[in-house]
Amino acid sequence: MTQSAEQLFAQSISEIVDSIMATGNIVTTLVQGHMGTGKSSILKILAQKLPTHTPCYFDCTTKDLGDLMLPKILSEDSTDDFVRFVPNEEMGLHLDKPVILMIDEFGKANPAVKNGMMRIMLERAFGTKRMHKDSLVFATTNLGGENVGDLLMPHHRNRITTVRMAKPTADEWVEDFAINAGIFPAIIMFVKEFGSKLFQSFEEVKNPDDEIGGNPYIYHPKSQRASFVTPRSLELASHWLWKKDSISKNALKSNLMGTLGARAGADLEAFITLVDELPRHEEIKNSPASAKIPKSASATVMVVYRALATMSKDFIDPWMDYVNRLDKEAQSLFAMQVRSPKYSKQSLVMSNPKFTKWAMDNNYLFAADKK
Repeated sequence: MTQSAEQLFAQSISEIVDSIMATGNIVTTLVQGHMGTGKSSILKILAQKLPTHTPCYFDCTTKDLGDLMLPKILSEDSTDDFVRFVPNEEMGLHLDKPVILMIDEFGKANPAVKNGMMRIMLERAFGTKRMHKDSLVFATTNLGGENVGDLLMPHHRNRITTVRMAKPTADEWVEDFAINAGIFPAIIMFVKEFGSKLFQSFEEVKNPDDEIGGNPYIYHPKSQRASFVTPRSLELASHWLWKKDSISKNALKSNLMGTLGARAGADLEAFITLVDELPRHEEIKNSPASAKIPKSASATVMVVYRALATMSKDFIDPWMDYVNRLDKEAQSLFAMQVRSPKYSKQSLVMSNPKFTKWAMDNNYLFAADKK
Protein backbone atom coordinates (compact mmCIF):
# COMPACT_ATOMS: atom_id res chain seq x y z
CA MET A 1 0.00 0.00 0.00
CA THR A 2 1.45 3.36 -1.07
CA GLN A 3 2.38 5.67 1.79
CA SER A 4 1.75 9.40 1.82
CA ALA A 5 4.54 11.92 2.38
CA GLU A 6 3.21 12.50 5.91
CA GLN A 7 3.50 8.78 6.67
CA LEU A 8 6.97 8.48 5.16
CA PHE A 9 8.32 11.41 7.18
CA ALA A 10 6.44 10.81 10.42
CA GLN A 11 8.53 11.77 13.46
CA SER A 12 9.30 9.76 16.56
CA ILE A 13 8.21 11.24 19.87
CA SER A 14 11.82 12.17 20.69
CA GLU A 15 12.16 14.03 17.37
CA ILE A 16 8.95 15.94 18.08
CA VAL A 17 10.16 16.86 21.56
CA ASP A 18 13.42 18.18 20.11
CA SER A 19 11.52 20.24 17.52
CA ILE A 20 9.25 21.81 20.15
CA MET A 21 12.22 22.63 22.38
CA ALA A 22 13.98 24.27 19.43
CA THR A 23 11.21 26.60 18.21
CA GLY A 24 8.22 26.16 20.51
CA ASN A 25 8.57 29.70 21.82
CA ILE A 26 7.83 31.03 18.31
CA VAL A 27 6.24 28.31 16.19
CA THR A 28 3.26 26.21 17.30
CA THR A 29 3.55 22.60 16.20
CA LEU A 30 0.36 20.59 15.85
CA VAL A 31 1.11 16.91 16.45
CA GLN A 32 -1.24 14.48 14.70
CA GLY A 33 -1.14 10.81 15.61
CA HIS A 34 -3.01 7.59 16.20
CA MET A 35 -5.22 7.48 19.27
CA GLY A 36 -3.67 6.03 22.39
CA THR A 37 -0.08 6.20 21.15
CA GLY A 38 1.35 8.65 23.67
CA LYS A 39 0.80 12.14 22.27
CA SER A 40 0.01 13.33 25.80
CA SER A 41 3.41 12.02 26.91
CA ILE A 42 5.06 14.86 25.00
CA LEU A 43 4.16 17.28 27.80
CA LYS A 44 5.60 14.95 30.45
CA ILE A 45 8.86 14.49 28.53
CA LEU A 46 9.24 18.24 27.95
CA ALA A 47 8.60 18.93 31.65
CA GLN A 48 11.35 16.45 32.59
CA LYS A 49 13.79 18.07 30.19
CA LEU A 50 12.86 21.63 31.25
CA PRO A 51 12.45 21.65 35.05
CA THR A 52 12.38 25.47 35.07
CA HIS A 53 9.13 25.44 33.07
CA THR A 54 5.64 24.81 34.47
CA PRO A 55 3.63 22.26 32.44
CA CYS A 56 0.10 23.44 31.57
CA TYR A 57 -2.56 21.23 30.00
CA PHE A 58 -5.51 22.72 28.10
CA ASP A 59 -8.17 20.26 26.90
CA CYS A 60 -10.10 21.78 24.00
CA THR A 61 -12.88 19.18 24.12
CA THR A 62 -14.09 20.54 27.47
CA LYS A 63 -14.08 24.20 26.44
CA ASP A 64 -16.51 26.63 24.85
CA LEU A 65 -15.78 30.25 23.90
CA GLY A 66 -16.85 31.45 27.34
CA ASP A 67 -14.29 29.13 28.95
CA LEU A 68 -11.34 30.86 27.30
CA MET A 69 -11.63 34.13 29.19
CA LEU A 70 -14.08 36.05 31.38
CA PRO A 71 -14.74 39.82 31.56
CA LYS A 72 -13.66 41.68 34.66
CA ILE A 73 -15.13 45.14 35.22
CA LEU A 74 -12.49 47.61 36.40
CA SER A 75 -12.36 51.26 37.37
CA GLU A 76 -9.25 53.38 37.78
CA ASP A 77 -9.47 56.72 39.60
CA SER A 78 -12.25 58.81 38.10
CA THR A 79 -12.05 57.44 34.58
CA ASP A 80 -14.84 55.46 33.03
CA ASP A 81 -15.23 51.82 33.86
CA PHE A 82 -13.69 49.37 31.41
CA VAL A 83 -13.54 45.64 30.79
CA ARG A 84 -10.45 43.49 31.09
CA PHE A 85 -10.66 39.89 29.94
CA VAL A 86 -9.11 37.34 32.29
CA PRO A 87 -7.78 34.20 30.53
CA ASN A 88 -8.41 30.66 31.73
CA GLU A 89 -5.78 29.68 34.31
CA GLU A 90 -5.11 26.40 32.48
CA MET A 91 -3.12 28.41 29.91
CA GLY A 92 -0.67 29.56 32.58
CA LEU A 93 -0.51 33.20 31.44
CA HIS A 94 -1.04 34.41 35.01
CA LEU A 95 2.14 32.70 36.24
CA ASP A 96 4.57 35.24 34.73
CA LYS A 97 7.21 32.57 34.25
CA PRO A 98 8.11 30.03 31.54
CA VAL A 99 5.40 27.47 30.88
CA ILE A 100 4.91 24.54 28.50
CA LEU A 101 1.37 24.83 27.17
CA MET A 102 -0.13 21.72 25.59
CA ILE A 103 -3.34 22.44 23.67
CA ASP A 104 -4.85 18.98 23.50
CA GLU A 105 -7.49 17.72 21.06
CA PHE A 106 -7.30 20.94 19.05
CA GLY A 107 -8.89 19.28 16.03
CA LYS A 108 -12.02 18.41 18.04
CA ALA A 109 -12.55 21.92 19.44
CA ASN A 110 -15.60 23.82 18.25
CA PRO A 111 -14.82 26.52 15.64
CA ALA A 112 -15.14 29.38 18.12
CA VAL A 113 -12.51 27.84 20.42
CA LYS A 114 -10.17 27.16 17.50
CA ASN A 115 -10.43 30.79 16.41
CA GLY A 116 -10.09 32.00 19.99
CA MET A 117 -6.88 30.02 20.53
CA MET A 118 -5.20 31.32 17.38
CA ARG A 119 -3.66 34.39 19.03
CA ILE A 120 -1.91 32.42 21.75
CA MET A 121 -0.71 29.95 19.11
CA LEU A 122 0.54 32.77 16.87
CA GLU A 123 1.61 35.60 19.17
CA ARG A 124 1.98 33.90 22.58
CA ALA A 125 -0.58 36.38 23.94
CA PHE A 126 -4.20 36.31 25.04
CA GLY A 127 -6.21 39.43 25.84
CA THR A 128 -3.83 41.81 27.63
CA LYS A 129 -1.61 38.97 28.90
CA ARG A 130 1.61 37.83 27.24
CA MET A 131 3.46 34.63 27.89
CA HIS A 132 7.00 34.60 29.22
CA LYS A 133 9.43 34.79 26.29
CA ASP A 134 10.78 31.30 27.03
CA SER A 135 7.38 29.63 27.12
CA LEU A 136 6.65 26.79 24.67
CA VAL A 137 3.31 26.09 22.98
CA PHE A 138 2.27 23.00 21.04
CA ALA A 139 -0.99 21.27 20.16
CA THR A 140 -2.11 17.69 19.58
CA THR A 141 -4.95 15.96 17.77
CA ASN A 142 -5.92 12.63 16.23
CA LEU A 143 -5.48 11.68 12.60
CA GLY A 144 -8.29 12.93 10.41
CA GLY A 145 -8.58 9.47 8.86
CA GLU A 146 -9.63 7.97 12.19
CA ASN A 147 -13.00 9.70 11.78
CA VAL A 148 -13.25 10.78 15.40
CA GLY A 149 -14.17 14.39 14.74
CA ASP A 150 -10.83 16.09 14.06
CA LEU A 151 -11.19 18.91 11.56
CA LEU A 152 -8.98 21.89 10.78
CA MET A 153 -9.77 24.66 8.34
CA PRO A 154 -7.11 25.85 5.87
CA HIS A 155 -6.66 29.18 7.68
CA HIS A 156 -5.88 27.27 10.90
CA ARG A 157 -3.34 24.98 9.24
CA ASN A 158 -1.62 27.88 7.47
CA ARG A 159 -0.69 29.46 10.80
CA ILE A 160 0.95 26.45 12.41
CA THR A 161 3.31 23.59 11.56
CA THR A 162 1.50 20.26 11.27
CA VAL A 163 3.54 17.10 11.79
CA ARG A 164 2.67 13.46 12.14
CA MET A 165 3.84 11.35 15.06
CA ALA A 166 4.90 7.86 14.09
CA LYS A 167 3.16 4.96 15.75
CA PRO A 168 5.77 3.14 17.87
CA THR A 169 6.93 -0.31 16.90
CA ALA A 170 6.48 -3.18 19.33
CA ASP A 171 10.16 -3.14 20.29
CA GLU A 172 10.14 0.63 20.81
CA TRP A 173 7.11 0.37 23.08
CA VAL A 174 8.69 -2.40 25.16
CA GLU A 175 12.12 -0.82 25.53
CA ASP A 176 11.14 2.86 25.71
CA PHE A 177 8.04 2.50 27.86
CA ALA A 178 6.82 -0.89 29.05
CA ILE A 179 9.85 -1.97 31.07
CA ASN A 180 10.21 1.39 32.86
CA ALA A 181 6.45 1.61 33.43
CA GLY A 182 6.24 -1.78 35.12
CA ILE A 183 3.92 -3.33 32.53
CA PHE A 184 2.80 -6.86 33.45
CA PRO A 185 5.28 -9.41 32.00
CA ALA A 186 2.63 -11.41 30.12
CA ILE A 187 1.68 -8.29 28.16
CA ILE A 188 5.31 -7.68 27.21
CA MET A 189 5.52 -11.26 25.91
CA PHE A 190 2.17 -10.81 24.14
CA VAL A 191 3.53 -7.73 22.38
CA LYS A 192 6.76 -9.51 21.50
CA GLU A 193 4.75 -12.32 19.91
CA PHE A 194 2.03 -10.35 18.12
CA GLY A 195 3.67 -6.93 17.88
CA SER A 196 3.57 -6.58 14.11
CA LYS A 197 -0.23 -6.88 14.26
CA LEU A 198 -0.86 -5.05 17.53
CA PHE A 199 1.02 -1.93 16.39
CA GLN A 200 -0.03 -1.94 12.75
CA SER A 201 -1.54 1.27 11.36
CA PHE A 202 -5.16 1.08 10.20
CA GLU A 203 -3.97 2.77 7.00
CA GLU A 204 -2.15 -0.44 6.07
CA VAL A 205 -5.31 -2.54 6.37
CA LYS A 206 -7.93 -2.23 3.65
CA ASN A 207 -10.59 -4.55 5.10
CA PRO A 208 -10.01 -5.03 8.85
CA ASP A 209 -12.44 -7.96 9.30
CA ASP A 210 -11.18 -10.11 6.42
CA GLU A 211 -9.82 -13.52 7.39
CA ILE A 212 -6.85 -12.88 5.08
CA GLY A 213 -5.22 -9.46 5.12
CA GLY A 214 -7.36 -8.11 7.94
CA ASN A 215 -6.39 -7.25 11.50
CA PRO A 216 -8.67 -8.25 14.43
CA TYR A 217 -6.72 -6.30 17.05
CA ILE A 218 -6.51 -2.62 16.11
CA TYR A 219 -8.89 0.29 15.73
CA HIS A 220 -10.15 0.75 12.19
CA PRO A 221 -12.70 3.32 10.99
CA LYS A 222 -14.35 0.61 8.86
CA SER A 223 -14.92 -1.69 11.83
CA GLN A 224 -17.48 -1.48 14.63
CA ARG A 225 -15.16 -2.76 17.37
CA ALA A 226 -15.94 -1.21 20.73
CA SER A 227 -12.50 -2.05 22.16
CA PHE A 228 -9.13 -2.50 20.51
CA VAL A 229 -5.39 -2.53 21.10
CA THR A 230 -3.41 0.68 21.48
CA PRO A 231 -0.38 1.40 23.67
CA ARG A 232 -2.81 3.10 26.06
CA SER A 233 -5.18 0.13 26.29
CA LEU A 234 -2.24 -2.25 26.81
CA GLU A 235 -1.25 -0.18 29.85
CA LEU A 236 -4.84 -0.36 31.13
CA ALA A 237 -4.83 -4.14 30.67
CA SER A 238 -1.62 -4.31 32.70
CA HIS A 239 -3.44 -2.80 35.70
CA TRP A 240 -6.04 -5.59 35.50
CA LEU A 241 -3.37 -8.29 35.34
CA TRP A 242 -1.46 -6.99 38.34
CA LYS A 243 -4.73 -7.37 40.30
CA LYS A 244 -5.84 -10.64 38.72
CA ASP A 245 -5.73 -12.55 42.02
CA SER A 246 -8.36 -10.20 43.46
CA ILE A 247 -11.06 -11.05 40.91
CA SER A 248 -12.50 -14.19 39.30
CA LYS A 249 -11.06 -15.65 36.10
CA ASN A 250 -14.32 -14.87 34.33
CA ALA A 251 -14.17 -11.24 35.45
CA LEU A 252 -10.52 -10.97 34.40
CA LYS A 253 -11.22 -12.29 30.91
CA SER A 254 -14.25 -10.03 30.56
CA ASN A 255 -12.26 -7.01 31.70
CA LEU A 256 -9.41 -7.76 29.30
CA MET A 257 -11.81 -8.17 26.40
CA GLY A 258 -13.51 -4.91 27.36
CA THR A 259 -10.11 -3.19 27.36
CA LEU A 260 -8.36 -4.76 24.35
CA GLY A 261 -11.19 -6.26 22.31
CA ALA A 262 -12.51 -9.82 22.12
CA ARG A 263 -9.70 -11.30 20.02
CA ALA A 264 -6.80 -9.67 21.87
CA GLY A 265 -8.33 -10.45 25.27
CA ALA A 266 -8.69 -14.12 24.38
CA ASP A 267 -5.18 -14.38 22.91
CA LEU A 268 -3.64 -12.64 25.92
CA GLU A 269 -5.23 -15.23 28.20
CA ALA A 270 -2.92 -17.88 26.73
CA PHE A 271 0.09 -15.88 27.90
CA ILE A 272 -1.36 -15.48 31.37
CA THR A 273 -1.13 -19.25 31.87
CA LEU A 274 2.65 -18.92 31.60
CA VAL A 275 2.60 -16.84 34.77
CA ASP A 276 2.00 -20.01 36.77
CA GLU A 277 5.45 -21.19 35.72
CA LEU A 278 7.12 -18.13 37.19
CA PRO A 279 8.72 -18.09 40.63
CA ARG A 280 7.13 -15.49 42.86
CA HIS A 281 9.04 -12.23 43.28
CA GLU A 282 9.38 -12.84 47.03
CA GLU A 283 10.60 -16.38 46.38
CA ILE A 284 13.55 -15.05 44.36
CA LYS A 285 14.20 -12.31 46.89
CA ASN A 286 14.23 -14.62 49.92
CA SER A 287 15.61 -17.85 48.40
CA PRO A 288 17.48 -17.14 45.14
CA ALA A 289 19.41 -20.42 45.32
CA SER A 290 16.29 -22.58 45.49
CA ALA A 291 13.60 -20.52 43.70
CA LYS A 292 12.13 -22.51 40.83
CA ILE A 293 13.45 -22.11 37.30
CA PRO A 294 10.81 -21.75 34.55
CA LYS A 295 10.49 -24.72 32.21
CA SER A 296 9.76 -22.81 29.00
CA ALA A 297 11.79 -20.16 27.21
CA SER A 298 8.79 -17.80 27.15
CA ALA A 299 8.33 -18.02 30.91
CA THR A 300 12.05 -17.42 31.43
CA VAL A 301 11.90 -14.25 29.35
CA MET A 302 8.90 -13.14 31.43
CA VAL A 303 10.92 -13.54 34.62
CA VAL A 304 13.66 -11.34 33.16
CA TYR A 305 11.23 -8.59 32.09
CA ARG A 306 9.48 -8.70 35.45
CA ALA A 307 12.81 -8.29 37.23
CA LEU A 308 13.70 -5.31 35.03
CA ALA A 309 10.34 -3.67 35.72
CA THR A 310 10.32 -4.27 39.49
CA MET A 311 14.03 -3.84 40.22
CA SER A 312 14.84 -2.28 43.61
CA LYS A 313 17.85 -1.79 45.83
CA ASP A 314 16.98 -4.77 48.04
CA PHE A 315 16.24 -7.06 45.07
CA ILE A 316 19.33 -6.64 42.89
CA ASP A 317 21.62 -8.87 45.01
CA PRO A 318 19.29 -11.89 45.21
CA TRP A 319 18.34 -11.39 41.57
CA MET A 320 21.98 -11.59 40.47
CA ASP A 321 22.30 -14.84 42.44
CA TYR A 322 19.18 -16.15 40.72
CA VAL A 323 19.93 -14.99 37.18
CA ASN A 324 23.22 -16.92 37.25
CA ARG A 325 21.08 -20.07 37.41
CA LEU A 326 19.32 -19.19 34.15
CA ASP A 327 20.68 -19.99 30.69
CA LYS A 328 23.13 -17.62 29.01
CA GLU A 329 20.48 -16.32 26.60
CA ALA A 330 18.36 -15.10 29.53
CA GLN A 331 21.39 -13.58 31.25
CA SER A 332 22.37 -11.79 28.06
CA LEU A 333 18.82 -10.46 27.60
CA PHE A 334 18.92 -9.00 31.10
CA ALA A 335 22.31 -7.38 30.57
CA MET A 336 21.40 -5.91 27.19
CA GLN A 337 18.25 -4.30 28.59
CA VAL A 338 20.18 -2.90 31.56
CA ARG A 339 22.73 -1.36 29.18
CA SER A 340 20.01 0.45 27.24
CA PRO A 341 20.37 4.19 27.96
CA LYS A 342 16.58 4.41 28.30
CA TYR A 343 16.41 1.95 31.20
CA SER A 344 15.42 4.06 34.21
CA LYS A 345 17.16 1.84 36.79
CA GLN A 346 20.41 1.45 34.91
CA SER A 347 22.63 3.13 37.52
CA LEU A 348 21.11 1.02 40.31
CA VAL A 349 22.01 -2.22 38.54
CA MET A 350 25.32 -1.26 36.96
CA SER A 351 26.73 0.05 40.25
CA ASN A 352 25.97 -3.23 41.99
CA PRO A 353 29.13 -5.28 42.76
CA LYS A 354 27.51 -8.57 41.80
CA PHE A 355 26.44 -7.22 38.42
CA THR A 356 29.92 -5.78 37.87
CA LYS A 357 31.48 -9.17 38.62
CA TRP A 358 28.99 -10.92 36.35
CA ALA A 359 29.81 -8.49 33.53
CA MET A 360 33.53 -9.14 33.90
CA ASP A 361 33.02 -12.91 34.02
CA ASN A 362 30.81 -12.81 30.94
CA ASN A 363 32.66 -10.21 28.92
CA TYR A 364 32.63 -12.49 25.86
CA LEU A 365 28.86 -11.92 25.54
CA PHE A 366 29.56 -8.34 24.49
CA ALA A 367 32.53 -9.04 22.25
CA ALA A 368 30.47 -8.25 19.15
CA ASP A 369 29.89 -4.70 20.41
CA LYS A 370 33.61 -3.99 20.25
CA LYS A 371 34.17 -4.97 16.63
